[in-house]
Amino acid sequence: MKKYFLIAACICRTFILGAQSGAANPVPFVIPNLQEWKGGYGQFTLQSSTAIVMEETSANQLLATAKILQKDLQLLTGNAAYPIKTGVPGTGDIFLSLHATDATLGQEGYLLTANLTSLHISALYTRGLFWGTRTLLQVLEQDKQHLHFPSGTTKDYPRYSIRGFVLDDGRKFFSLDFLRQYVKLMAYYKMNDFHIHLNDNGFYKHFGKNWDSTYAAFRLQSDTYPNLTAKDGSYTKQEFRELQALATSYGVNIVPEIDVPAHSLAFTHFRPEIGSKKFGMDHLDLDNPVTYQVIDSVFMEYLEGPDPVFSGPEVHIGTDEYDKSSAEQFRAFTDHYIRLVERYGKKARLWGALTHAKGNTPVKVKDVTMNVWYNGYADPVEMKKAGYDIISTPDGWLYIVPAAGYYYDYLNLPMLYKKWEPVQVGDVRFKDQDPQIKGGSFAVWNDVVGNGITEKDVHDRVFPAMQVLSQKMWRGTDTTQLYDVFAKKASAIGEGPGANMRGKVAGETDLVLDYDLRKGNSKDRSGNKRHIVKTIHSDNKKDGLQLNGGRSFAQTPVQEIGYNYTVAFTIKPDMNNDPNATLFSSPGSTVKLKQQQTGKLGFSREGYDYVFDYVVPAGKWTTLAISGDHKGTRLYVDGKLLQSLKAQRISFAGTKDSMTKVQTLFFPLQHIGDTAHAFKGSIRDLKVWNVADKLK
Repeated sequence: MKKYFLIAACICRTFILGAQSGAANPVPFVIPNLQEWKGGYGQFTLQSSTAIVMEETSANQLLATAKILQKDLQLLTGNAAYPIKTGVPGTGDIFLSLHATDATLGQEGYLLTANLTSLHISALYTRGLFWGTRTLLQVLEQDKQHLHFPSGTTKDYPRYSIRGFVLDDGRKFFSLDFLRQYVKLMAYYKMNDFHIHLNDNGFYKHFGKNWDSTYAAFRLQSDTYPNLTAKDGSYTKQEFRELQALATSYGVNIVPEIDVPAHSLAFTHFRPEIGSKKFGMDHLDLDNPVTYQVIDSVFMEYLEGPDPVFSGPEVHIGTDEYDKSSAEQFRAFTDHYIRLVERYGKKARLWGALTHAKGNTPVKVKDVTMNVWYNGYADPVEMKKAGYDIISTPDGWLYIVPAAGYYYDYLNLPMLYKKWEPVQVGDVRFKDQDPQIKGGSFAVWNDVVGNGITEKDVHDRVFPAMQVLSQKMWRGTDTTQLYDVFAKKASAIGEGPGANMRGKVAGETDLVLDYDLRKGNSKDRSGNKRHIVKTIHSDNKKDGLQLNGGRSFAQTPVQEIGYNYTVAFTIKPDMNNDPNATLFSSPGSTVKLKQQQTGKLGFSREGYDYVFDYVVPAGKWTTLAISGDHKGTRLYVDGKLLQSLKAQRISFAGTKDSMTKVQTLFFPLQHIGDTAHAFKGSIRDLKVWNVADKLK
């Protein structure tokens, strides 16, 4: 036995010396890129016995991070273990500690050292240590086996303290699940500031120039004013508390925004007397004392008490785009709500508007942070001179307004990568590391209410921007790596362990699912082993899968496929199908044999219904293919393109305005058929490709 270990030790020593005679490990690619790296030799390898070991003296502070890391590793590697312990790490363990001695790490920096036997992440504070776990996970994600991290040491830290994203939740509702997933997505890219815009309204002229029918929404439960809460989507107070608690555990600060005194139609809908008769009902009447009474009570409902709904350190008070002819009243209103928020121990944020609203009425400056979005509204040089801390949010660089025809539908990522970092505020560039430029934030504004944009469409725009802008806000301007190189490497990094908001389905080839569906043939013929999970009230008959209406389906292991895709199948409907008879379904969408009362093929998602100008013939076999990308959805019948649903133009009566209605679809695959409204008939030869418009 001693001889065996001696031989093994010699082999191991020879291997290590051989490795050390070559070049040290290059810097691993992560987003954002590491600030400093010193390569070692060989690699750290996760083992079946790997434990997450916490330094004993700081175990209470580290436990939440250790639990998140444990779950993420389980999702990434498929290993159900990774026990959490305290004490001294053994071979193959991951060691977490808060006893870093380098004071320059600050609040968010960390050290990560990997060698052949262990991997150690240390920091001064838990947020920095958490970012170190995200680096570990991104490197493991890119490894084919999800087990290896190159030996070496990184010292990593952000250039800017605020690295943010603004989501307009007022004009389009986003589910609680979407917000929770975005907390985790942002954390995966070390983005630490999630600004949620909780109220807003549509354009008056798009709703017949009638304020009463113009869309407006406020997304939080209100006990003070129950009629304030939107009927088409909102969050309970407890749900919002729990969302903020989740974000805190992931190193993300949620900044809730109540936008007043403009963009305020949600408030004047239920209290018309506080609306401005001069500027329009989306403006509050700042000369009416009742306005202050109402808005004070709104803010106070979420700020006061031992367990306030707004639990984070900062609250955004809006102050965007009010008519400048009432500048003095606007300035007094702004100052009032800065001070109201501060009375509850919060710091105030606001949109930059004080150049637009010039006046003599003082507005508090100390400890106030301003999103500077348009230099005509708030000149960043003036605001800096006045003493405001600044978040660079320039509209001409960083505003996504989906399918609106102005600003960006998709951000210009090559330009941003090459030219922008937070010291660039519009056309003004401040000196590097100016202490008043706290960071940056990009934004999605859902200006055009009812234009068919879904959560998935928003995410399709945000995800690539998140990758590039996290790099810019952590690293600043970095010309050592060309954009094309960065983008190619970035394609190997996703949304985090277990996340697939983009609906990506990979395979051995671009054919990712292939079901024959005839009797006894429920296996996946694509080579990807995604076999049918189960069938309910359906039969694999000789000529195909027979579905019987109502609760009748075959369940696949794939919930849906996102852009780009082609789904082909051969179908023979029975003669007596009801309206809304469903071919395919998942929690987010359905494809219907008969869309409502039209009798025609169509699909539905997020409250929008779409129809192809085609009736699927009953009693005969027809081969259909549906293909989709971020531009639209196409129908092929027997191999020929029949119709493309894309960019439908809708005009608004009495105006020159129109909107583009988006007609996209993440194709539902969880159920062939449905749990409640399946079609009656047979289906066979279902093939799914992860490329668009592929029919063979």
